[in-house]
Amino acid sequence: MKRLIRPLQCLILLPLLGGVPASAVLAETPGAVVPVYADNWQLRRLMQPTDSELLREALGEVVIYDGLTDKQVEEAMSLHPQRIRSMMFVGTLITDDDGAPQMDSQGMFIQMDEGC
Repeated sequence: MKRLIRPLQCLILLPLLGGVPASAVLAETPGAVVPVYADNWQLRRLMQPTDSELLREALGEVVIYDGLTDKQVEEAMSLHPQRIRSMMFVGTLITDDDGAPQMDSQGMFIQMDEGC
């Protein structure tokens, strides 16, 4: 009986996920440009999660993203508000108006204060 619990949870939760990966929505839109995040697993995971990744998030998984820019974090939170509970950001880089990471006088990237 215990072996059936996980598959049953999956079947119950799939319709409740409430979201479809952005790539699936954009792919159906004629002429839409679909960004590709293949070279950065964190951005791909954040912006174009697979169905199994969404399911794991629905079951309580939290993913820690490290070293993304403040603009990438803002975009993710705007596009995927239903997933915010599954996201944690550390080492977030502060960017200028053009989106380039800011550097201090010693040539180090400036990161957001984690508050720890």
